[in-house]
Amino acid sequence: MWVHPQFDPVAIAIGPLAVRWYGLMYLVGFILFLLLGHWRIRNQPWHALTGKDLDDLLFYGALGVVLGGRLGYVLFYMPDYYLTAAHFSEILAVWKGGMSFHGGFLGVITAMALFARKKHTGWLVITDFIAPLVPLGLAAGRMGNFINGELWGRPTDLPIGMIFPQVDMQPRHPSQLYEFGLEGVVLFTVLWLFSRRPRPAGAASGLFLIGYGLARFTVEFAREPDSFLGYLALHLSMGQWLSLPMIFAGLGLLYWSYRHERRHRRL
Repeated sequence: MWVHPQFDPVAIAIGPLAVRWYGLMYLVGFILFLLLGHWRIRNQPWHALTGKDLDDLLFYGALGVVLGGRLGYVLFYMPDYYLTAAHFSEILAVWKGGMSFHGGFLGVITAMALFARKKHTGWLVITDFIAPLVPLGLAAGRMGNFINGELWGRPTDLPIGMIFPQVDMQPRHPSQLYEFGLEGVVLFTVLWLFSRRPRPAGAASGLFLIGYGLARFTVEFAREPDSFLGYLALHLSMGQWLSLPMIFAGLGLLYWSYRHERRHRRL
């Protein structure tokens, strides 16, 4: 039976300065974004973006991730706690923990819309470009969750079960690693291969929405729901309910993308 290694969440400590593994995983995600982005600019010139654009995209995206992720957690998961006079000042206290992927996603979408407006280009041009760059960053974040021993899975009697001593002595799904694989490695592979040649505007973005939504919805069956929320309607978790609109929006966007291209060709 596997036992979680109980890593020290602090990777490097120099006096009062502490660098945490989770923060390093964010840094890894940003570095991968730049490396992959520069490769796409050099080898896929149809995107018509520059290295300077990529740096700006990272800046806009980082703000969207942090602000959107925090506000999403506040509004989707704990509004009754944070939207009170006693705790309102804690909303931006990201160092205390509490981030939402779906909030971060909405934050990034907003940031990309602002960037597209600044560059006077199509919003989908930008989101299609970044879609294959995101999954490995998600994988890094899930590895950070695993190192921290957080977001553990539901109890299981399967051989892949892992004991998280900070929770209890029941074998549980290492759901962080499932998400690392599905949301990160698998989704990256699919999107990277799909984006090797020009696609209709919106196609890569639609595929990202479908792929992430399906991966997250599936893994949530193995992930322990948040203790302060539990299961919602139809015995689904908050993560599953937030992923369903992504799947349907992705299907709609993919359909629109190819239909729009066919119509344009006929004209």
